[in-house]
Amino acid sequence: MIGTRHLFRLLRINLVLIRHGLDEIILATRWFRPIRWLVYLTPWHWLRRHRGSHGERIRRALEDLGPIFVKFGQILSTRRDLLPPDIARELSYLQDRVPPFPGQVARQIVERSLDRPMDEIFERFDDTPIASASIAQVHGARLHGGREVVVKVVRPDIDRVIRRDLELLQLFAALTQRYWPPGRRLRPREVVAEFEKTLMDELDLLREGANASQLRRNFLDSELLYIPDVLFHYTSRRVMVMERISGVPVSQVEHLSDQGVDLKLLAERGVEIFFTQVFRDSFFHADMHPGNIFVDITRPADPRYIAVDFGIVGSLGPFDHRYLAQNFLAFFNRDYRRVAELHVESGWVPPGTRVEEFEAAIRTVCEPIFERPLKDISFGAVLLRLFETGRRFDMEIQPQLVLLQKTLLNIEGLGRQLHPELDLWRTAKPYMEHWMQQQVGLEGVVRRIRRNLPEWGETLPELPGRLLTASRELTDMRHALDGQREELLALRADLRRQGTRRTLTAMATVLAAITLLMAALNVGLGPAIGGLPLSGWLLGAASAALYAVALLRR
Repeated sequence: MIGTRHLFRLLRINLVLIRHGLDEIILATRWFRPIRWLVYLTPWHWLRRHRGSHGERIRRALEDLGPIFVKFGQILSTRRDLLPPDIARELSYLQDRVPPFPGQVARQIVERSLDRPMDEIFERFDDTPIASASIAQVHGARLHGGREVVVKVVRPDIDRVIRRDLELLQLFAALTQRYWPPGRRLRPREVVAEFEKTLMDELDLLREGANASQLRRNFLDSELLYIPDVLFHYTSRRVMVMERISGVPVSQVEHLSDQGVDLKLLAERGVEIFFTQVFRDSFFHADMHPGNIFVDITRPADPRYIAVDFGIVGSLGPFDHRYLAQNFLAFFNRDYRRVAELHVESGWVPPGTRVEEFEAAIRTVCEPIFERPLKDISFGAVLLRLFETGRRFDMEIQPQLVLLQKTLLNIEGLGRQLHPELDLWRTAKPYMEHWMQQQVGLEGVVRRIRRNLPEWGETLPELPGRLLTASRELTDMRHALDGQREELLALRADLRRQGTRRTLTAMATVLAAITLLMAALNVGLGPAIGGLPLSGWLLGAASAALYAVALLRR
């Protein structure tokens, strides 16, 4: 049930919306249109004075509501195809323009977390932050020795704020799953749990440093992506120090164009980076909004991405990894039947789903997107139509793929800004075909052999002894089975004899009872002998004979 704390939070959310004049936007939706007239009776409608555009008011409301709502705005800011330009522009400021906390507080957090005075760690520490986001803010600094670094500091008391809103989300998810019919299929509780996990991981800067180190190792010699170096001896759960990079924010498209950067190549490399992280490494940067991506323009004709902020990363297990790759490749080849079969095989749709019907539904959604440039395709709209199609077939939402879907939407948003003519599918297809060939071809076999060779080297000397032991165990097992077979045959024969004996005994008992009854009633056929008819003597003899045979059977 809703507790007092949740009620106060809901009340505050409504007050924030009213303060920023957003209640009129909500009441304009089709659910509230019948009661929209009530807003004219409220005091604040006549007394308030709106300042700023709709986009600015939405941004300020999200900032006031806290980090979870800011994250939501960050995701929306990459979808300029789904939002009016003014709102998309304002939401983009959420990526690095969240109001900062004081630099003196940041100093205290650093000293407390690293258990060392600031002067001992840094030659210089800038109190004014370089960027301020929903979870943490970043300060410039210089180490003793002259190395320029950035210091990321988690916001004070952020854990309590996030947990409060997560509890509210969990409550909404539980009510949705319980009382809304599509709730079970959408699995909102699992989705919120996945979001909670990634958000709480983002609060641990040691984990973020490890993520950055892994990504840096994956792209160490790459011309596609550069990852800054993390200084782990100056890093804790609340503070992270890393190499300071120099680049142009990817959102400054006009500046990149003025510097002669090949925007088409840059957009294509963004797609390649995404598919490389997902399918080669199964480890991907899952927070690729423009505030976290920069461009190295020292060689404009050969630009390279620079990524920061590694608090949210995603990974796929072998099962989802394989099925997702096969789905992408079948999708690129327009093999909609294979896409439908893979959904059934993976369990994403019920096993009784008719593949032919599912194939036809997928074809209806996907076929129109091919042979068209990216500027004419809204991948967000395609996803929504796919979800609507899946709803008809009771397709369940896969929480482990939510981060991947979010990242793919971010990639599309970046592609739209850099090069609207980019064809996402045509760019990705050759890479996917090459990757698939590596997995199933000779190169993949050699790689798997090389990976398993150390284990094989340990077990190979023991193999003859294990084979001999296994042979002996099989022989012993066969002898034991033969003995059990003989025992079963003997038991079966004994049961058969016991069944026959019981039958004979029952028949003899019945004949004896009939004989006694005939004697008592003095009835029967034939001449009487000793007061008993001949038929009675014959029945008695038969009864005695059956008793005798039953005794012999024992």
